[in-house]
Parts: sequence; C-alpha cells; structure tokens
Amino acid sequence: MTIGARYARWRVEARQRRQHREFRIEEPLWGGEERTRLRELVTQVSTALAVAGQRPAEALEDNGSGLSESDLATAATALWRARKRLDGADDRAARQAGRLLAMSQDALEAAGVAVQDHDGTLYDSGLALEVLVFQDEPGFTAERVVETVRPSVYLADHRIQMGQVIVGCPVAPGNTEDRNARHH
Repeated sequence: MTIGARYARWRVEARQRRQHREFRIEEPLWGGEERTRLRELVTQVSTALAVAGQRPAEALEDNGSGLSESDLATAATALWRARKRLDGADDRAARQAGRLLAMSQDALEAAGVAVQDHDGTLYDSGLALEVLVFQDEPGFTAERVVETVRPSVYLADHRIQMGQVIVGCPVAPGNTEDRNARHH
C-alpha cells in the first residue's frame, strides 16, 4: 500500500471517528469475489460514462446491459400507471408509495427518459399520437385528449413509444353522425 493510499484510508477512518459510534459506517465485509465483482462494475460504469457522448439509446444498446428501448418504455409506462393510480390517494401508505414512485420518475428524467401524459391536450391530427377512440363530448369547443391510455416515452428527445389516447370531440347541434366512422 502506497503512502498516498494509506493517507486516504486514514482520512476516511478519521472522518468516521468524529461521529458517534451508532452513526459510523463500517467497512463492508466483502471477500475477494465480491471485490472483484465490484471492480468489474466500476469499470463498466466508467466505460458507460466515457460513452456518454453518444445518445443514451446508443449507450444502452452498446453496453451489453440487455436493456432495450422497448424494455425502458415498458418500465416507464408501468411507473406512470402506478403514479396515476396513486394520485390523490389519502392514506399514508399510498402517499408514501407515491413519493417513492415520484423519486423513481425523477431518476428516469435525470437519465434522459421523459414520460408524456396527454390528458387535456388540444388534439391536432399532426400530433404523433395513436387515437384509439374519438368520442362526442358535450361542452367541448375543440378536439381534446380526454384520456391517455398509454403515454409517449422519449429517450434523449427521441420517441421510443407512441402514446395512445382517447379524444373528445365537440358535438355539433343536431349532429348524430358517428365520429369514429368520420375520422377513420
């Protein structure tokens, strides 16, 4: 062990000794196999950081993690659905779960994954959305997304999943024509 390494270790130990015994972080009890695996993981992370100049999607494909854009979109959608179900919950456990899901969502966003909910958005036929149903909505003055069935998911501003929505349409007076037949 070099002098620099001994000094660095001494500094870490000294920082720990400043704390009460109950708050000290003990040295992990790792064997040789665990330390080797940790070194491999650090090398993989370092390699991934070096590849950071690429689009995140390319980094995912190239790093051998086995995580595809489709897997990422599926995971982001499941997180979105769970957050929507817990939204507005009033019991303590549901609020806590909601906070944990929000932290997971923040971590995905920090990694470049954006999940877009389209509820309430004005609909335009030029939007990159898959409309499942057009339905008449009394009181609407323009076509508007009334429900997002599946959100759009983006990775570094590149769409990896197209959203699926239900669009509400204004009802014209005396109009009984089927909207779905007219838009398809």
